Amino acid sequence: MAEGGAEEGAEEEVGKKMEEGDKFLYKPQSVKLVSAEGFEFVIDRKAAIISNTLRNMLSSSGSFSETELGEVNFPEISTPILEKVCQYFYWSLQFTSGKETEFYIEPEITLELLMAANYLHT
Repeated sequence: MAEGGAEEGAEEEVGKKMEEGDKFLYKPQSVKLVSAEGFEFVIDRKAAIISNTLRNMLSSSGSFSETELGEVNFPEISTPILEKVCQYFYWSLQFTSGKETEFYIEPEITLELLMAANYLHT
């Protein structure tokens, strides 16, 4: 009996299991975002879905690679910009939970960050 409980706990850590017809879908608790240079950012799923675009990519009903693998490639977003976007996701989670802090944006990345935010609907 204790063994079954341990398996369930381990399964929850890996991802949430949902039954859909005869197949099981695993919703990982983390998401991998890959920049144009190939740098990988692994972030919490709850942070990633702040972006409407990512939410749609990761939860679509089709068998898209983003949905199945929990990995999204951004060939047009550079590593520093994607890093700042990830920082914003976590800042936004803190802000909505009541922790009000400033989010600093370096002036030299403002335009590129604005274009990425527009694409991600953030």
